[in-house]
Amino acid sequence: MEIQQNKSTLEVTPRNDEKIKKIWKTAGILLALTIAEFIMAFTMDRGILLYALFIALTIWKAKYIMMEFMHLGDEVKPLFYSIIVPLIFLIWLLIALAKEGTDIFNMRW
Repeated sequence: MEIQQNKSTLEVTPRNDEKIKKIWKTAGILLALTIAEFIMAFTMDRGILLYALFIALTIWKAKYIMMEFMHLGDEVKPLFYSIIVPLIFLIWLLIALAKEGTDIFNMRW
């Protein structure tokens, strides 16, 4: 009776400096956008300009996260646009509903 030994080899792949640079670049961009939002929150007056900037930066960060971490940047463009375009229309819908709701409320009073 022979005892059979399973020999497994552990292969270590070399470090990929390009991927590490890309991760740090992505983290840096998201950090810069977050710092910009933080500074605007404490230095600008509340109003439509501040809210528009917050919405724009949030959409930009969401797009960047989708492109990098969900790997949609490497996919074909129609797939990317099938996700981004409905998001833009959804935001437009929310703004239109808020505007219409405000107008209806102001007409009643």
